[in-house]
Amino acid sequence: MPKREHKIPVKDYEFTKDLTVDELVLQMEDAWGFTAGKLATGVNIFEAMVNTEGCTKFLSFTADIIATGTRGVIRELVKRKLVDVIITTCGTLDHDIARCFKDYYKGSFVMNDSQLYHEGVNRLGNVLVPNDSYGIVIEKKIIALLETLYKEGKRELSTSELCREIGLRVCNETSILYWAAKNNIPIFVPGITDGSVGYQLWFFSQDHKDFRINILKDEEDLNNLIFDSKRSGAVIVGGGISKHHTIWWNQFKDGLDYVVYISTAVEWDGSLSGARPREAVSWGKISEKAKRIMIEGDATIIMPIMTSALITRLNKKKVV
Repeated sequence: MPKREHKIPVKDYEFTKDLTVDELVLQMEDAWGFTAGKLATGVNIFEAMVNTEGCTKFLSFTADIIATGTRGVIRELVKRKLVDVIITTCGTLDHDIARCFKDYYKGSFVMNDSQLYHEGVNRLGNVLVPNDSYGIVIEKKIIALLETLYKEGKRELSTSELCREIGLRVCNETSILYWAAKNNIPIFVPGITDGSVGYQLWFFSQDHKDFRINILKDEEDLNNLIFDSKRSGAVIVGGGISKHHTIWWNQFKDGLDYVVYISTAVEWDGSLSGARPREAVSWGKISEKAKRIMIEGDATIIMPIMTSALITRLNKKKVV
């Protein structure tokens, strides 16, 4: 006879000498808490997604986390080929390129922003981004790349083609773009003009009027990916255009089969960023039979824990 929910006891965490992150996450299933159980479920869904044959695995995230050490988490997922497709925002390209060559710095949420402005330092939450670590670097690298591509006869690129060229020709092994290009994982940026790289594309086009970014080519590629997929799953960090583009395209194959949302946004204002997976079911963007979870919390905490636990589990299966 199956256990009823109100008969399953909450258990305390137990700490052993060599407790691993994965073992801690497994305890969360019984320790419960308020979001801990959701995190444990999220790892289970991610693992199922990775282990399901013929499942196209989407990773969607907003750019802010790439300004933090969570960049290394995304890079590891890409390097290990644990995802098949990335949909993100232009700022991801900005931060990923810049941090290949320059450092960002630790700051605080409460600082003298006027003083920072006069010192040429930009504040992203509690991360400090000096001008010479950001715009100057990106301008130099992207304009040089575009000049090279133009001389080679390339007059038109999709955003995924652009990301591949940046990864292969500009970035180093610390980069998400580098490993995505090396592992043939396409990166789509539907809002390509909304960032420093996007500005450089426009600036370059002023003296090269026949240069184009073809976003419809990206849509064609996404269309082909979706219709070639037997099943699909997504880990969606944050909201905005990258989240919507991911779930939008998956409605054309009867919705995502596996979904993990990670967000701090609320749903009562009607925003897409705060919308729970159940809302996407009504649109057909997530299958009504999908394994799905919404984890409320900071992705810079949740993503490292989830990824560490997932990698440990996959490594154990390889040993067995």
